[in-house]
Amino acid sequence: MRGNKVFADAFNYLIYGGEQVVKPALLQELDTTEIAIPFALDEEENTTEEAVQKYRDVLKSTVIMQDAKASYILLGVENQTDVHYAMPVRNIIYDALQYGKQVSEVAKKHKNQSDGKRHNRGEYLSGFYKEDRIRPVITLVIHFGANKWDGPLSLYEMMDLEDEKLLEFVQDYRIFLIDPYKLTDNDLEKFSSSLGDVLGYIKYSKDKNALLKFLNDSQVMIMDNDAARVIRDITNTPIYVPDGKGEIDMCKAVKDLMDESKTEGIAEGIAEGIAEGIKKMALKMYKNGDSIEKIAETAEVSINQVKEWINSTV
Repeated sequence: MRGNKVFADAFNYLIYGGEQVVKPALLQELDTTEIAIPFALDEEENTTEEAVQKYRDVLKSTVIMQDAKASYILLGVENQTDVHYAMPVRNIIYDALQYGKQVSEVAKKHKNQSDGKRHNRGEYLSGFYKEDRIRPVITLVIHFGANKWDGPLSLYEMMDLEDEKLLEFVQDYRIFLIDPYKLTDNDLEKFSSSLGDVLGYIKYSKDKNALLKFLNDSQVMIMDNDAARVIRDITNTPIYVPDGKGEIDMCKAVKDLMDESKTEGIAEGIAEGIAEGIKKMALKMYKNGDSIEKIAETAEVSINQVKEWINSTV
């Protein structure tokens, strides 16, 4: 997900339905360490500042142009192979820390660079001036699991509170989720990078026939080795992916694997059939009074093997 093309693809699907609005070239990776120091501190109280620290998976800044207007935003991605049943709380912490970090940075800048203007007591104490602005943060959760995400999608869903009057005063917080299980074929077509192929493969990985149809419909699925390794490791598909950078045709790799498995299955079936035929012949010879030694010589097996066959019928 760190690659700009895949990262942009995810948000273009989420926000713009596949339209190429978020430009990979404009994405700038940021430090994923979210550190916030309580920013509304009254210096007169001599309060000790304690930092809070968390680590995101990926965080990038970008500029989005819509109708000749520029929107400066931060985009974060959280990767989940398993369902996280407290994801709304986890995300709200990440976002709150990022907003706190922005306010702290603005306050620090004002403290180090006096603009010579006169500021009111509220601006002085908070370090955040009336005209200051922070950048919006959008956090996206991508589920890289084949099972349906059955975790909560909002803060409300984590609560056992039915009193609507009380809920009016409890802030909700919902997560934005891409879940392969819920993606339709039409949804998958809206992705322009290998992310769509990865999510599609994961979606159908538990149904061999559906997966084969997905691969046949795709015909050719060229993806970089990193994406192929994600598929291999998450779905336990025993394909060979070369180390390092490069590309691989996943359709061909998986179909070759299926053909090889089919061939091995046929050979195994033939071998089992031959073995069963020899066993039947040996038992028939024993029933007709032939010695164990003669049976072993005729069947080209050991005497112990013949005895084992005979004992299994007793």
